[in-house]
Amino acid sequence: MWKHLSLRSRIFMVLAALVLTTLAGGLVTIWHNRAMDSLISALVDKNVASFQAAEELETSLLMQKGFTTYFFLDGNPDWLEQLNHYHQSFQDWLVKARKSAYTEPMMEIINQIASQYQRYRDSQDQVIKLYREGKKGEGAKLHWEARRQFTILYDLCERYKLMHEYAIDRARTESQARARFIAAFATIVMPGVAILGILLAYILIKQILEPIRRLAQETGPAPGDASPPDEVKALSRRVYSLMENVDQAQSELERSQEHLAQAEKWALVGKLAAGAAHSIRNPLTSVKMRLWSMNRSLDLTVPQREDLEAISEEIRHIDSIVSNFLQFSRPQKLQREKISPSAVVDQALKLLHNRLQLYGVTVKLDRQAPLPEIMADPEQLREVLVNLVVNACEAMVGGGELTIREEEGEVEDLGRVAVLKVSDTGPGIPEAIQEQVFQPFFSTKEEGTGLGLSIANRIVKDHGGRLTLHSREGRGATFTIFLPFPEEQAWATS
Repeated sequence: MWKHLSLRSRIFMVLAALVLTTLAGGLVTIWHNRAMDSLISALVDKNVASFQAAEELETSLLMQKGFTTYFFLDGNPDWLEQLNHYHQSFQDWLVKARKSAYTEPMMEIINQIASQYQRYRDSQDQVIKLYREGKKGEGAKLHWEARRQFTILYDLCERYKLMHEYAIDRARTESQARARFIAAFATIVMPGVAILGILLAYILIKQILEPIRRLAQETGPAPGDASPPDEVKALSRRVYSLMENVDQAQSELERSQEHLAQAEKWALVGKLAAGAAHSIRNPLTSVKMRLWSMNRSLDLTVPQREDLEAISEEIRHIDSIVSNFLQFSRPQKLQREKISPSAVVDQALKLLHNRLQLYGVTVKLDRQAPLPEIMADPEQLREVLVNLVVNACEAMVGGGELTIREEEGEVEDLGRVAVLKVSDTGPGIPEAIQEQVFQPFFSTKEEGTGLGLSIANRIVKDHGGRLTLHSREGRGATFTIFLPFPEEQAWATS
C-alpha cells in the first residue's frame, strides 16, 4: 500500500502522525499537571490540616498525664492549674478536629473521643475532689478507673490519627500510579516519535532533497535567483515547526516527571516532620517537665545545677531542630500589622545580645532614621533576622564585626522598598555553592538541618519581598532583605 501512495500522501500521513502524537503528549501533560495540582491541594487542604489536629489532640491528652498523681503526692495546686491549661488545649483542638473532619467515619470517631473525654474528665474531677477532702483511699481506687478511661481515650485518638495516615498513604499511592502511567506513556510515545521523524527525514532526503540537489547540479541556478523554490521553503518550515513541537512535548513530559518527583518528596518530608513531632516532641516535653520538677523540688549543688542546665540546653537545641522541621512542613500564616523594620531589627538585636557577646561579635547599626512602617508579621521577620545574625556569628570563628545597614530604595519589579543588609567579616561563601544556600536541607555545618535559610527565604517571599546573597570568598558575606512598602506590597500580593 505504501508503494502505491503518492509523495504528497506519504508526507501528509507522516506529518499527521507527528502532529497527533505531539498533541496527545501535550494533552496528557496538561491532564497530569491538573490532576497533580488537585491531588496536592486535597492532600494539603484536607489531610494535612486534619492530621495536625489529630496529632495535637493526642499531644494535649498526653500532657494531662501525671498531674493528678503529682497533686496527690505534694498537694501543690499548681499541678491542677497546668492540668486545666492542657484540658483547655484539648478542647480547642477537638473543635478544630471537628471542623477539619470531612468524612462520616471521621465525625463518628470525633464524637466518640468527645464523649469518652467527658467521662474521663468527670472521673478525674471526682478523684481530685476526694484527694482534697483527704479521702485518699477512695480517690486512689477511682484514680485507677480514670487511668483505664485515659487508655481508651488515647486509643481513640491513635485510631483517628491512623485514619489520616491511611488517607495520606492512599494519596501517595495514587500519585505513584500516575507517575508510572506517565513513564509508560513516554516510553511508548518517544520511540514512536523518533521513528516517525527518521521516516520523514528519509523521505525528505531520498525523495525530495536528493532529487533537488541532483537537479541543481545538472541545471545550475537560475540567472539572478539563488533562492530555493517556495514549495521547498514551505516544507522546510513545516518540518522545523514539527521538530520544535516534538522537543517541547518531550520537555513537558520531563518537567511533569520532575514535578511529580518533587511533590512526592515534599509529601514524604511533611510526613517525616509530623512523625518527628509525634516520636520526639512528646517524650521530650515529658523530660522537660521532669527536669523542671527536679529543679524546683531538689536541693542541688552547684556542679549538679550546672549539669542540669547543660541537659536543659541540649533539650532546647533538639526542640529547635524539631521546630524547624515542623515549620518547614506546616508554614505559619502571616499575622500582618503595621510595623517599622527598624523596630524588628532592634528586637532581634536585644534578643541576641548575650549570644553576640558570647561569640565576641560587635554590631554596627547603620541607620540614618527609622524606616517607615510596612505591613508585616513582626514575629516571622524577627526570625529571619535572628537566623541571618546567628549564621554570621557562627561563620566568624573567634569574633568579628557585624554590620546591619537600613535604607530605602527602588527595585524594578517591587517598587519602593525597605532594605536591610546584614554583612559579616567571616570567610565568605564559595561561589560554587551560593545558588544552593537557599535550598532545603543544604547545609555546610555538620550539625545543621539546612532549613534555616530556606525558611527565611520563604518568609521574605510571603511578604512580597526578596532575599539575596552577595559574597566573595575570604571577604565576608552580605544578605540583603527587600521589603515593599504598603502600596507596592498590596500590588505584589494581589
